[in-house]
Amino acid sequence: MIGTMTMLERAEAAERAMSEELDRVIVKSVLYTSGELDPTKPAVRPPDGGRLYLMGPDPRLPRMPEKPTILDFFKYRFAPANHLLQSARLAQKSGASEKIILACLLHDIAIAGFIRSDHGYWAAQLLEPYVDEEVSWAIRYHQALRFFADESVGYRYPDMYVKLFGPDYKPEPHIERAYREAREHKWYMSSRLICVNDLYSFDPNVHVRLEEFTDIVGRNFKQPKEGLGFDGSPTAHMWRTIIAPTKYL
Repeated sequence: MIGTMTMLERAEAAERAMSEELDRVIVKSVLYTSGELDPTKPAVRPPDGGRLYLMGPDPRLPRMPEKPTILDFFKYRFAPANHLLQSARLAQKSGASEKIILACLLHDIAIAGFIRSDHGYWAAQLLEPYVDEEVSWAIRYHQALRFFADESVGYRYPDMYVKLFGPDYKPEPHIERAYREAREHKWYMSSRLICVNDLYSFDPNVHVRLEEFTDIVGRNFKQPKEGLGFDGSPTAHMWRTIIAPTKYL
């Protein structure tokens, strides 16, 4: 019985369970290997040698609590998230509202724990059931606004983008359309302030604690009592994917 096990026995049981889980076959998703494999050819199943396939948490990742909060995702899936923390602190120091501070804290969570491509749209969709509409809108449209300067608020096209994408890079037509739409929207400046407080050159010597934003998150993020991923929201499955990204089915 678990109740009568010694601490040593519990530790050994945990190690044994971990070892057994590592014996499961862990398969990478198609999206994970896209660009490395030819999608016109049949997928090759890894040799399993009779082993079972992983249908639970990945033992290589920290275990999430049963009812995970957004702060738990920062600790166990988005860490170290220095960019997000520094951006939120910059917004806070500049006197931004709590909505903008929260938006800066969350704007790149898709990059931190899900996917890079169209990360503004993915992050907004992840967050829509849990934040004010203005916050998710601002996060969605920062995807487009970051490619266009606005000298009225001191935002220049990032030098980092020239370095990463080349001086001749031109955003896709849908990004240009989104930029024009955002310019005419009542929440344009909310999204633009994410860009203003975004950091394109991160200072490794600056350390920001997640706990600095606990109260802001508590007041502005609708944390479900069942835990993110288990509340039946339209995006719960996306949070579950971040919890267990290598689950076979």
